[in-house]
Amino acid sequence: MEELITCIAKGLVTQPEAVTVTKIQKQGLEVYTLHVAPDDMGKVIGRQGKIVKAIRLVVRAAAVHTHQKVAVEIA
Repeated sequence: MEELITCIAKGLVTQPEAVTVTKIQKQGLEVYTLHVAPDDMGKVIGRQGKIVKAIRLVVRAAAVHTHQKVAVEIA
C-alpha cells in the first residue's frame, strides 16, 4: 500500500523527492500518513478535497483484495 500511495503522490507533486509515507497500526486498522512538501499540499488535496478522496478510494479498493482495513491521512 505504501508503494501505491507513494506512486500516486509523486505523480501529482512538483517535488517528488519530498514524498514519504509512514504506516501506523491501530486496532486492526492500518493508517498511512502521506507527507509532502508544503508547496505541494494543495495539489494533493485538490479542490474541495477531490484528489485526496480519490486517493483514499483507490487505496481502499486495493485493500479489499487483501482483506485489510486502511485509512489515508495527509500531514
